[in-house]
Order: sequence, then C-alpha cells, then structure tokens
Amino acid sequence: MIYVSTSCVKHNKIIDSVKELANNGFKNIELSGGTQYYDGFENDLLYLKEKHTLNYVCHNYFPPPKQHFVLNLASLNDEIYNNTLNHIKNTITLSKVLGAEKLGFHAGFFIDIKVNEIGKKITKEVLFDKDKAVKRFIRGVSELTEFAGQFKLYIENNVFSSTNYKSYKGENFFMLTNSTDFFNLKKDLNFNLLLDVAHLKVSSKTLKLNFEEELLNLIKNSNYIHISDNDGFHDLNNTLTSNSELVKLLKKSDLSNKDFTLEIYDNMDKIKDTYKILNEVIS
Repeated sequence: MIYVSTSCVKHNKIIDSVKELANNGFKNIELSGGTQYYDGFENDLLYLKEKHTLNYVCHNYFPPPKQHFVLNLASLNDEIYNNTLNHIKNTITLSKVLGAEKLGFHAGFFIDIKVNEIGKKITKEVLFDKDKAVKRFIRGVSELTEFAGQFKLYIENNVFSSTNYKSYKGENFFMLTNSTDFFNLKKDLNFNLLLDVAHLKVSSKTLKLNFEEELLNLIKNSNYIHISDNDGFHDLNNTLTSNSELVKLLKKSDLSNKDFTLEIYDNMDKIKDTYKILNEVIS
C-alpha cells in the first residue's frame, strides 16, 4: 500500500490537506505535521474518511499539540519527556478511532531541539549522557508498547546532515541514523523500524557510509518505508525519477508486503508522477 503524507501539501488545517489529497484521487493518507490545532479536527477526519473511503495512518507530530514543542522520547528534561510520552499516547488513541493500524514516530535526540530549528542548523548544546538518554527512550517505548496493546508502533530513523556534523564537530546527537545504530538498539529493545530512505541517504553521506549497503541492510528489516529523494547533503523531499540511483536500489530489494509513504514537497503533478514510479517499482 502507498500512502501520501499530508506534509506534501501546505495548509494550516488538516481538513484542507486531506481534502486536497482526496480530491486528487489519493485514498491512503498519512496524517503528519505542518498544520495547526483546531477544535473539531477529529470529526472532520472521520467525515472525510467516510465521504472519500480513506485509509489513515498517523505520523510523529500529528495531531499538532496546542502548544508546539519538539518530540523527544530520549530527553532528560522531565517536562519534554512527559509531554512526548503523553502526545504519543494521545496519537495512539486517535489512531484507533480513525481506524489506523500503526503509528510511526522519530527516534530520540541527545539534546533538546528548539521548534524553530527543525530541519535546519541546530544550535550547539551540551549533549545528554547518552547511556541515560537511551535507557529513558527504551523505558518510554516500553510504556507506549504496553499502552498500545495490539496496535503497532514503529520507530523512524533520524537524519544527520553535514551541516549539523560540522556544528557538532562530528559528534552524532541523533539516535538511530544507520544500520549499526539499528542493530545495537535491537539488542535492548524489540521494535519495528520505520525506514526513511531519504534520512538514511543523508546520514550515510555525513557518516561516510555506503548508502547502498545501509539501505539493503535495513530495508529487509522494515515493512514500513518513507520515500523521497535528495542530494545526500540535506533532507530535501525531492521527487523520484525513473533512472535515479534510489529507484535502481529499490528495484534490487524485496519490496513485497511493505507499506510506503511519499513525502514529496512539490506540486501535485510531481507527487502523482512519483506515486506512479513507485507503484511500478513495487508491482
């Protein structure tokens, strides 16, 4: 199944994002960040689901909280940690109401990132004690897993850009940016991987890893994939092209029984073109 993220279209209210995607023929929609909270959004989503026969899945920063903050389940700041935990619990509850079967959220950070720094150069801060942060993250995921019951949770790999590499002089302040991180975390936590291939492409270049090896190692360990392309330096959410390196690598992989989400920041025609290319690759 291929979902299209609401982050692909830019509206303040989630009802308008879903309407645009539904009116363009997309039935599988991933509800993601980028919109503002408003009373009644849940009823709007249920109405559109019935009207257009939609399938939903929620992702990370949806629904938007009334007071914005950066989710960080590895934070050693109790307020941020508890806000993150409660946000994800609320999203699990909403997901069940919407008929979704799973939820993906980002792995933690070893600093607390400011709202205005998301996707940009991040201010140099003193890193958390990594062992304590990882233990807190594991404890949080374990609590969420118990809360979720049979509902499936996925942890998404983070992106480590060359800009932030330079700011931190090579110190990686993100959890889960490569295959080594994945297998190490797996030793202490049984979790599902939401593999963002664009994040992996940037992180691989920053960390001087072989992207093809990283992708082929991780894609067989995930059945939920986020798709977009970039230049390897920044997470640009570019379209796919038929002859791109990424498409060639995807064709080398066993993509059966996997779900995908397009995160393309371009016009609707480009989103449809990428959908067609991906559909051909996985068919």
